[in-house]
Amino acid sequence: MYDQLYQHISRLVSLTDDEFTLLKTLFIPKKLRRKHDLLQEGDVCKAIAFVEKGLLRAYTVDTKGAEHILQFAPEDWWISDMYSYLTGEPSDTQIDALEDSELLLLERTNMDVMVESVPKMERFFRITLQNNYIATQRRIKSALSQSAEEKYADFIHRYPAIVQRVPQHMIASYLGITPAFLSRIRGRKPHSD
Repeated sequence: MYDQLYQHISRLVSLTDDEFTLLKTLFIPKKLRRKHDLLQEGDVCKAIAFVEKGLLRAYTVDTKGAEHILQFAPEDWWISDMYSYLTGEPSDTQIDALEDSELLLLERTNMDVMVESVPKMERFFRITLQNNYIATQRRIKSALSQSAEEKYADFIHRYPAIVQRVPQHMIASYLGITPAFLSRIRGRKPHSD
């Protein structure tokens, strides 16, 4: 179950067998069935999750009951409510499985042990957070400056595997447009999905 995690970490830092053996003891394996929650709004986020298999989403629900998808997380991705995880405050985000999933959870205390015991992992998480920050900045710029057509084209270019696995109404939610408008966009343009 840890093969994907090992490959993921190895892209940024090189670990010895002993270091990786220690790391494995700090992660908690979890299977999550489709439509089950990893995190519910109002709960404190206790762990970040690495997706070994499956697909999850993080979303919020507004006062009218509409869902706003913040993130999709397929295999080889991390997902969490980092604000709640780092501050210990209740989350305003929900995370659930869109497919049966296998996760590796890293609780805050275990992350502290990890970076103390294997200092290279501090570099790994720093780079990972930097990449997340860059992706977040890109998403904000897109939301503020791109047309719906440009957002959709960018989404299918960046995340072709997700497009095939997620219902159209969820892609529309992620892009901040209505499902009907996304249907019109898809009907106008040739696309690879």
